[in-house]
This record gives sequence, C-alpha cells and structure tokens, in this order.
Amino acid sequence: MRATGALFFSLLCHVAADRNAQVNISSMLGQQAERVMVPGEWEERWKQGRIGFHQPTVHKMLEMNLDKVLNGRTGIRFFFPLCGKAVDMKWLADQGHSVVGVEISEKGIREFFEENNMTFSEEPVPEIPGAKVFRNPEKNISLYQCDLFQFSSSIAGRFGAIWDRGSLVAISPKDREKYAALIVSLMDEDCRYLLDTFLYNPDQYQGPPFFVPEEQVKRLFGSSCNVELLQSVDALTDRQRDWGLDSFTENIHLITLNNSSAAN
Repeated sequence: MRATGALFFSLLCHVAADRNAQVNISSMLGQQAERVMVPGEWEERWKQGRIGFHQPTVHKMLEMNLDKVLNGRTGIRFFFPLCGKAVDMKWLADQGHSVVGVEISEKGIREFFEENNMTFSEEPVPEIPGAKVFRNPEKNISLYQCDLFQFSSSIAGRFGAIWDRGSLVAISPKDREKYAALIVSLMDEDCRYLLDTFLYNPDQYQGPPFFVPEEQVKRLFGSSCNVELLQSVDALTDRQRDWGLDSFTENIHLITLNNSSAAN
C-alpha cells in the first residue's frame, strides 16, 4: 500500500508539474499574442534597410542538417517561405536542386538576383492579382512576390523539401495555425521540412522574431506530421543582448508527413 501511495503521489506531482508548465507556456505565448505583422511593415523594413535577419552566408543549421533533409535524394524542389534574399537559395540551386520562394518585398527579390549576378524574367501571376514571379531558368529559381497566404499548391505544386529559417517566427502569432495548414498543404508525400524556431523570455522582447516553444510546434504539426527535434543550441549573440535578452535558444526540427497524411 505504501508503494502504491508513493507511486500515486509521484504521478500527481508529475501531472501538476505538466499542468504548471502548460500554464507557464500559455502565459509566455500570451505576451506576444496580439502582436500583428502586416505585409507593409516588412516592405518598409526592406526600404529602410532594416534587415538584420538577412545572413550573408549560408545558414549553418541548413549546412549541418542538409543530409537529413535530402535523405539520399537528388534534384529536390525546395520551398522557401518568406525567402528574402537568402543566399541559401543559390547554394542549393548550385547543387542541382530547384527553388521556389515567396517574399512580400520586390526589393528583396530583385536584390537576390542582382547580388548573385543572375539574370531574371518578370511576369504576373494570373491566380494572384498584383503578384509577380521572378525567374532564373538557368538555376531553376522562381521567386513569387506576394502575400504568403495568397500562395497555394495550385500555383507551383508541392515540394520535396522546405527550409523555414525565419518564416514561422516572423508571421503574426495569431496566424500560426493558418500558416501550419498552408505549409502542410505544400508538402509532397516524401517532403522533409526543416524548421528553425527560437526560445527566449518574451517578457524581455516583443519580437519579431517571435518566441515559438516546442510544445506549440507539436500542437501545430503533430496531428498530421512527425516532429523531431534535431538540435537545440545556445544562439545568444550581441544582437540578442541589444534586444534586452539574457538567453536565446535556437531549435531545429525535422517535420515529415505521417503515413495517413501522406496517403491522402
């Protein structure tokens, strides 16, 4: 009886701890819940050159985990949500992969091609009023200038890989469920989705990039996907310290469709 009582008490403590953790996470998410990022705000940042999120070199987490994304495959179609002018796109194209990106800023797209000395064509996208697509056929890169939520698989098909370096952490927190549904709809059966998220104290900084806890990643994608945490690293630099943060963790996830979702 004593052993049974001790086990029951231990179980109660575990449940209470889990409940407290959930309450704490919900409270932390609430700090940024009302923050809204409209497309015009990002366009203004590009015009003003406030693009500290841009990295001039290939992202180290993509380099380190590329083999897991490729999984032995070649000639993969990669999707880059909110692609900016990421040099990762040319790096992958140089390896024989094709790239499709979506970006609200025309300036960012033009700078990508210009800074990489690549010619490009420009044409309207009939399915999205006011949208344009910029293409370089030699490298098989197509970048769509439009609101991400106007994009769909009917426009450019589905993809074998997705690199989300700064998209989920940049959209308005209230749009995350809509975002997850869009991403899943763009995943081909064998798609391998590499997702980069950040952990920090949202009391210290309001974002973007926004705080996205592991529990929320699982809630967003777990019903239709397998979610694996590949890496969790201390990523605190002077940039984050300038935001007022004293800790900053970068998490890298590999997300794949589960069998039932892939079958559909």
